[in-house]
Amino acid sequence: MAVPKRKVSKARRDKRRSNVWKLDMPGMVQCKCGEYNLAHRVCRKCGAYNGKELIKVAE
Repeated sequence: MAVPKRKVSKARRDKRRSNVWKLDMPGMVQCKCGEYNLAHRVCRKCGAYNGKELIKVAE
C-alpha cells in the first residue's frame, strides 16, 4: 500500500490548494469590427487578421 514517506507541511499543502497558480483567461483582443477574440487568430465575425481581410464570411 502506498504511504507518504514524509509529512506534507502546511505551507506545501496550502500552496497546492490555493488558486494563485491556476491559469488566467487567455489574452483577448478587440477586432476592428468590435468583436473580442483570441490574439493572433482570424476574427470569426469579419474574417480579418492584422487589419487585412483573409476569409470571406457569409452573412
